[in-house]
Amino acid sequence: MLSHLSVKNFAVVKEVNIAFESGMTAVTGETGAGKSIAIDALSLCMGERADASAVRKGADKAEIIAYFSLLDSPKAREWLDENDVVLDDDANTCFIRRLISKEGRSKAFINGVPVALQQLKQLGQHLIAIHGQNTHLQLLKDDVQRKLVDDFAGHRKALEQTRAAYQKWQSLAKELTKLQEAAQQRADREQLLSYQVSELNDFAIEDGEFAELEAEHKRLSNGQTLLEQAQMSFYTLYESDEFNALQAIRTSMDKLGELEEHDPTLTPIVAMLNDAAIQVEEAAHELRSYCDHLEIDPLRLQQVEKRYSQALELARKHFVMAEDLYAHHQALSEELANLNADSERLDEISAELAAAHQHYMDASKALSDSRAKAATALAEQVQAQIRTLNMPHAVFTIEVNYNLTNKPAAIGLDDITMLVSTNPGQPADRLDKVVSGGELSRIGLALQVISRDSDLTPTLIFDEVDTGISGPTASIVGQLLRRLGKENQVMCVTHLPQVAAQAHNQLFVTKTTDGNETQTHILALTAQARIDELARLLAGDKITPNALANARELLENVQPN
Repeated sequence: MLSHLSVKNFAVVKEVNIAFESGMTAVTGETGAGKSIAIDALSLCMGERADASAVRKGADKAEIIAYFSLLDSPKAREWLDENDVVLDDDANTCFIRRLISKEGRSKAFINGVPVALQQLKQLGQHLIAIHGQNTHLQLLKDDVQRKLVDDFAGHRKALEQTRAAYQKWQSLAKELTKLQEAAQQRADREQLLSYQVSELNDFAIEDGEFAELEAEHKRLSNGQTLLEQAQMSFYTLYESDEFNALQAIRTSMDKLGELEEHDPTLTPIVAMLNDAAIQVEEAAHELRSYCDHLEIDPLRLQQVEKRYSQALELARKHFVMAEDLYAHHQALSEELANLNADSERLDEISAELAAAHQHYMDASKALSDSRAKAATALAEQVQAQIRTLNMPHAVFTIEVNYNLTNKPAAIGLDDITMLVSTNPGQPADRLDKVVSGGELSRIGLALQVISRDSDLTPTLIFDEVDTGISGPTASIVGQLLRRLGKENQVMCVTHLPQVAAQAHNQLFVTKTTDGNETQTHILALTAQARIDELARLLAGDKITPNALANARELLENVQPN
């Protein structure tokens, strides 16, 4: 519930603070005084866009702060919790602050936390519902009529099932189209891959095999040179009788060893020569073993050279490095397998698509049946309500036509049309072809009152929704709004005394000027001031004793609740 509104430097308002009560509050005032100022300010707190024109002339910025009690707003509390917005010190209240600079820049805060306008809108829908002067015109739109029926029915599960079935069906349809469009390309690619993979399967190179082939090929093709050089090195290091490296090292080591006693600094050198002799001797033994085991096999060389050349040729053919031939083979095999899977998927998806379509049709038909049932009940209630609003002969119906020629949609296949006949013998027709502005206002008000059972927004604001209504009808409209105020906080901007008299509270909007600037003020009326204001609404600017008497009578005739 809205508990307080503070407005500074907004439009023609310099500063105003308004405390709001529960029940129904009427907002009245002279024409042009700015009765809708508070609503415009609240709209900004609910996420409406603002520009520099919202700032009072001569001011640097406009500031609007709206305070709410959350005792009757569980959805708002849930939203604040989900969005990590800390509640005020009093866990049952929150406040929304909106700043607009004279340059048109805007800032928004919830409990002091900066937020985006979209977040204000999300929270605002759980706090306030504003019905403007043109709200009833929305009733002429097909989608609004459908939503009213859906909201009244409360069949959220049926809507979700229809939406999910539609999305599944469309997803499969898109997948089928994509597969069909790619079918020829896939067939050509599959033919090429089949040949390439078959060729690589026949060659069957192993992981790391090419590196081994390359090493073996080098060894075999240079076998004679390797053997000759290894034997020569062995002879020079170890076996030559005339001179070999091992004997030279040992001779030097013996001679220097004899001199160690004369110069101890030679000892490390002798040790190094000893190590060198050991290393040369071990190297000679390894060379002997290498020569003994080195095979010069022309047949094996021929085999390796053939496979090595094939690997190089396949690599050139596939535009890859020979070292990557194995990985390339695996990648092509995987792609071929996926293409085969796509072909199988193309066969499977047709059956799935047919089943998904049937599921959508079943879900949309169940939704349509639910709508038809709800439409009948809603129409009966609306008809009963508008007959009390000086439309005694009105016949109101809602047609729900399950139209298979409609383009499938997530909301189903229904054509929903509200029909009315206002006079006996007159055939029912669409609202835009039958009703006047005042009659449309009454039908819209009846729908709003009835739909409150399924609407959890605690505060309702009506901005001159009684336009086109007068006399006894206005009194009945006022009674409806008062009854609505029993369950919700209702604020109504009105120019009708019959409506204002039904309110539990009344605010008066006045405009003053000193010749240089204009200011708007909003005042809570006392009992006597309220009588005076109702008399003004009845008689105009000149208040007569009869007008005062009529005003008192209007208040006295209000049924308490």
